[in-house]
Amino acid sequence: MLSVKNLEVSYGKVQALKGVSLEVSQGQVVAVLGPNGAGKSTLVNRIMSLLGPSSGRITFMDRDISRLPTEEIVKLGITLVPEGRRLFTNLNVEENLLLGATHRYRFAAKESIEEDLEAILDKFPRLRERRNQLAGTLSGGEQQMLALARGLMAKPKLMLLDEPSIGLGPMVVEAIFAVMDGLKQEGMTLLLIEQNCDASLRIADRGYLLAAGEIVRTDPASKLLEDQSLMEMYLGRAVAQGSGMEKP
Repeated sequence: MLSVKNLEVSYGKVQALKGVSLEVSQGQVVAVLGPNGAGKSTLVNRIMSLLGPSSGRITFMDRDISRLPTEEIVKLGITLVPEGRRLFTNLNVEENLLLGATHRYRFAAKESIEEDLEAILDKFPRLRERRNQLAGTLSGGEQQMLALARGLMAKPKLMLLDEPSIGLGPMVVEAIFAVMDGLKQEGMTLLLIEQNCDASLRIADRGYLLAAGEIVRTDPASKLLEDQSLMEMYLGRAVAQGSGMEKP
């Protein structure tokens, strides 16, 4: 579904990505793991054309999207749930959700979008309870749920999730990953950018380890999950066996 070949991105004289290649097949969850500064956010921002031109090739469903504008990429079926949520905090929950479907108003009936809104609120009952509440007054976990739900309102074929667990407590992180696992069971394709190795690899089919702008290893998620020494070497922490959370 998604293929990235030899992608290189620089910020001035600093090279953030160095020949990065990866693939995501339909129905898969692929995790890109790495420490802060590894280039993970740069990768998804470049896929979405939120960064300027670079070398390399990005294809989505056999179409070259390397130079397409962001709005065209969204129309093709890729949605980004960005790091930090990026909600419209002065709008309520429902208004934020409807903004996720903005591009659909050109071709989808209003009734269809309203049906999808109700289906999303059924999937996220806490958001239904907060339907008319300003997004900026939600808890961190509720805001992350809203960001995920807003992305789903675009009816994507592929979702890119950038650090969805960052800054959240253990119980909320567990709930967020349960939602993502549920999306996987429904057949959604996910590219997950994370530092939480254990929880990510437990729902992923395949993992890529990104360090200093380079892919240093790729393997089935189960194999990476077993290699505690590798995770510790590149991420500077051990991974708690069986806990679903990283050790501090």
